[in-house]
Amino acid sequence: MIDQEQVHRVANLARLELTPEEEEQFTTQLGSILDYIEQLNELDVTNVPPTTRAIDVSNITREDELQPYPDRQSILDNAPEQEGEFFKVPKILNAE
Repeated sequence: MIDQEQVHRVANLARLELTPEEEEQFTTQLGSILDYIEQLNELDVTNVPPTTRAIDVSNITREDELQPYPDRQSILDNAPEQEGEFFKVPKILNAE
């Protein structure tokens, strides 16, 4: 079980300023969480493989396919500055 002094110490380490009422509330809440974890520790999980998710998740994104935009000039016309067929952007590297 966790007591209010331990909650106060952890809050101090985390640089949290808790009121006495908050310390009491967190003591109760953390106590409940620790009790639940203790119940989980009683389960036999020897044949349960470790996992990061409860269900299998796979990437459902599509493959990137290069498709040229049919009206390149309309894109360039919307650019603040352009140089020939390219966007003109400010230099970010020194000439040194």
